[in-house]
Amino acid sequence: MQYTSHYTSPIGDILLAADDIGLTGLWFEGQKYYAYKLEVQHKEKELPVLKETKKWLDIYFSGKNPDFTPPIHMIGSDFQTMVWKLLLKIPYGKTVTYGEIAHKVAEERGLPHMSSQAVGGAVGHNEISVIIPCHRVVGSNGSLTGYAGGIDKKIKLLTLEKADMNHLFIPKKGTAL
Repeated sequence: MQYTSHYTSPIGDILLAADDIGLTGLWFEGQKYYAYKLEVQHKEKELPVLKETKKWLDIYFSGKNPDFTPPIHMIGSDFQTMVWKLLLKIPYGKTVTYGEIAHKVAEERGLPHMSSQAVGGAVGHNEISVIIPCHRVVGSNGSLTGYAGGIDKKIKLLTLEKADMNHLFIPKKGTAL
């Protein structure tokens, strides 16, 4: 059974979801894949993990790097969870490219190469945005692309973290991983 709660952030309303293991979802209202893996049968209930997540979000949106991570329950394929675990290693205020993540996935799997597009698909289906920081992933040429919450939110999150955005830009057309 999943349980939900709501959080109002400075950049938009957020739906939180959790089960008995941990946080299963954190979505900005209206984002792509909104509540994609949320069970049809769920209840609004303030679980301890949801309270802890709200505390994390309060600290984060105050412009600080929280020194803890609420319990997380990643629901996805082995490949997706591998990518999401790599996202958790991206430092606060830093960015990495889809290609860099693809290289790490290839290394971990003992492969000569991994597709940046395959990594992009996994990043885009991250159900626990912000905490699993998919907003810190950018195109190899510095393009701000591929954030399910929208490029405007990606920019606001990176700005909040004081990330160096001098080399980053919004692509005019298409996506560049």
